[in-house]
Amino acid sequence: MQKILVVDDEHEICDFVQAFFKERGFHVFTALNGDEAISIAKKEKPELVLLDIKMKGMDGLAVLKHIRELDKFIKIIMVTALEDQDKMHEAYKLGAIDYITKPLILDYLEETVGRNLKVAL
Repeated sequence: MQKILVVDDEHEICDFVQAFFKERGFHVFTALNGDEAISIAKKEKPELVLLDIKMKGMDGLAVLKHIRELDKFIKIIMVTALEDQDKMHEAYKLGAIDYITKPLILDYLEETVGRNLKVAL
């Protein structure tokens, strides 16, 4: 069973995305902050991380750096409410493979995750 880690400081988004991908057969972990995300990534080694850029405390770019240091093969998709080209450019330089914008559109979220994991959902 493939593992996905959802990192967002909004509890409702974590719960919503977790339920959505659990229904599709994934094992889904959630983290509400950067430290929790790094700990889960280290322990569970997910195939894919959906990582919010703007969070309280450690932001998504810092979390991305830490996860990349742990495992360069984890696929990381950044999630952002505002399209910020500078931050996205930085995220790509740090190893992000894609990004999606909020509000999350389920069809696009599903297609993006499926494409990056190379699975049909």
